[in-house]
Amino acid sequence: MMRLILINLILVFVCGCSPRAKEKVISKKKPNILFIAIDDLRPELGTYGSEIAITPNLDKLASEGLQFNKAYCQEPICSPSRASLMTGARPETINVIENFTYFRDANPDIVTLPQFFRQNGYETVHTGKIYHKPAFADLDSSWSRKPAIAKMNISKSNTPGGYAKKESQEMFKKYRKEVIEKYGPNAPRNGLGKGPAYENADVEDVFYEDGYNAELAIATMKDMIEENPDKPFFLGLGMKKPHLEWLAPKKYWEMYNPESIELASNSTAPKKGAVMGLHPSFELRARYGIPKIGPIKEEQAKVLIHAYLACVSYIDAQIGKMIVALEESGLRENTIIMVWSDHGFHLGEMGIWGKATNYEIGTRVPLIVWTPEMPIQVRGVKTEALVELVDMYPTLVELAGLEQPSHLEGQSFAPLLSQPDKEWKSAVFSQFPTPALREWAANPLSQGMRETYFGPLIEQVEAKIQEQQGEKWDRKLFENDLMGYAMRTKRYRFIVWKDYKNPKRDPIYIELYDHVTDPKETKNIADERPDLVNKLMIQFNKGWRGNLAKK
Repeated sequence: MMRLILINLILVFVCGCSPRAKEKVISKKKPNILFIAIDDLRPELGTYGSEIAITPNLDKLASEGLQFNKAYCQEPICSPSRASLMTGARPETINVIENFTYFRDANPDIVTLPQFFRQNGYETVHTGKIYHKPAFADLDSSWSRKPAIAKMNISKSNTPGGYAKKESQEMFKKYRKEVIEKYGPNAPRNGLGKGPAYENADVEDVFYEDGYNAELAIATMKDMIEENPDKPFFLGLGMKKPHLEWLAPKKYWEMYNPESIELASNSTAPKKGAVMGLHPSFELRARYGIPKIGPIKEEQAKVLIHAYLACVSYIDAQIGKMIVALEESGLRENTIIMVWSDHGFHLGEMGIWGKATNYEIGTRVPLIVWTPEMPIQVRGVKTEALVELVDMYPTLVELAGLEQPSHLEGQSFAPLLSQPDKEWKSAVFSQFPTPALREWAANPLSQGMRETYFGPLIEQVEAKIQEQQGEKWDRKLFENDLMGYAMRTKRYRFIVWKDYKNPKRDPIYIELYDHVTDPKETKNIADERPDLVNKLMIQFNKGWRGNLAKK
């Protein structure tokens, strides 16, 4: 009952904070695009079956549009995932498999999604996180204008670490100073010296960056309408949460009863799973107050999950405000709305915390699409069709009635918007290089990292890999060139560990999980089903091209 009351209150708050929507404008020939990105969000939403997440605005959008239950990223870490979907090409094609490579440096002439729309007469602009970071934002090519900061009547907060509380700011500064003194000036670049993992502060939504960026997106949309009402726009709104650190206003924390928060039911690694397939939660452990080795205690784990959920409800409210503003502008009936996350996230599942694995919990993402022309019988439907984030680029191009660029490696799922039960792809593909022996930017472990407080943890992880792999162990291969390739079919998750620089070499290890009998992927059955492994390997070797939907 309390959950229903909270949901109704949020909807009243978001929808009731403004006057009635203006009369709808006459549809323009080219539709606007509202492209909403969310960072580190697994499908922890009410509409996806979460029994605890309070997300009325995204739930409402899904009830009016099409929800994709089996959408997957190309690589479960920020920069490769976003570079892939924004260029419409897969990670190895664009040579971006970790967070330090800028896609534009590696692909000077590739045409990005917003760049394509810009070339076709659109105003293109973004606020928040669309690409991985500001330095990778492709400002010159992708975006035709800057956000309307001058139209804002509030200023962006600028506090140490982004924290609101003085004690959090002091912890951040103290811990950062300590790691620099101990490990040198590059320690922060390598992810060390972070502040507290979470904060619960009594502040307005706009204090934290997602609240500010939502208001900035609204102001920018209004500015575009005032300046040139006849020009279609591509507006990207990027939500940084629920990425660490988990900072959300107090009111979103108070939506949840700590006693109702449950820990992951599958908190151990898969039986016979690849030891190198699970990282030791480096990203979380770099935060102040988190153990650098050993398990996360139950009490702390519940607080961390609470923090993640508060951030999910926080960004849900911001997205709700954006959609209300779109309605009030009179432009919703000529605007395509696409909401997506860049990858999943472990909250203790399989014994780890973070993204960066080839398993279901790391690669599956929420994806919700709403279009003005969507048939009424499709609104509120949840499709089980297999789709990939790399498919979003060609889908938006088709929905806008434009000609497809030749470099795209995804497949438009526009037909599913009218026929959600249509037979679709036979498999989708994700990848990630040796999670256990990569830093949390997906770059190979550096000698410097071995000399930090993570040294004992790294030694522990390596010993387990050597024990499992025996004579196959080769530090150079496992740290630098070993790639896990995951193929997801309707029933199975099939993971092939290979030397990606020598693809013709035999696999190092194989994992197989049956989602009919084992949806949480608790046991690798590859050894028990050799015939099935051979069959799936044939399908795997066809690659993404050989598993596309038939037209």
